Amino acid sequence: MNVDLKNKRALVCGSTQGIGKAIALELATLGASVTLIARNEGKLKETITELAKTNGQQHDYVVADFSNPEEVQQQIQRYVQEQDEIHILINNTGGPAGGPITEAKPEEFLKAFNMHLINNHQLVQAVLPLMKKAGYGRIINIISTSVKEPIAGLGVSNTTRGAVASWAKTMANELGQFGITVNNVLPGSTKTSRIYDIVESRAAKAGKSKEEVQQQMEAAIPARRFAEPEEVAAAAAFLATPAAAYINGVSLAVDGGRTGSI
Repeated sequence: MNVDLKNKRALVCGSTQGIGKAIALELATLGASVTLIARNEGKLKETITELAKTNGQQHDYVVADFSNPEEVQQQIQRYVQEQDEIHILINNTGGPAGGPITEAKPEEFLKAFNMHLINNHQLVQAVLPLMKKAGYGRIINIISTSVKEPIAGLGVSNTTRGAVASWAKTMANELGQFGITVNNVLPGSTKTSRIYDIVESRAAKAGKSKEEVQQQMEAAIPARRFAEPEEVAAAAAFLATPAAAYINGVSLAVDGGRTGSI
């Protein structure tokens, strides 16, 4: 099975913490040269030092704030102009704040669509010419299991994630002929700052301890635990490899069996 990413260039968004960072580390371990994209330059520099550096790998970073789509577009266009090859794009950024959909303000939807769908689209359009030139492309979107089963209390997120999944499926249908695949990884409850924010919020609303709420959440997962970020990263990294060339347009849940749909 060919999972060698030597001589491949990967762009990984939201790559200074959590799942994004774990993916960047895994891709580098498989031999890819990695470009990190995030808003905090200090954390970007710290993460660069953690990436594997063998076989001539050259890692770098781009500073961009995903709450500002215009800045993202400017930064990625500037970056792409300096590159000969880009093979892998990992679309990943923080999720919208929680809350009932009936209480969501219109501007919350607009902000979420900009951070996720619009930025994803701009990034894909920027890297497509180089992927087509290489005859190799892997576009992997880190979304949520909510695209299969909406999550209570995450109204804006459910709506936005579903839109991204449909966008990705449409993109996959158009790009498959060029050797470019578009797939979604759907993390379940994963040990990141976001899941612990959700635990804290639910505990406050229910008048329970955070430990009790986490235990209840874990009990609803067949695996009886939250995922490690590295476990989600492994799935994303596989989809980026040559071995995954015929996997296209899928939404892969990495959730310990929690999602109820088949």
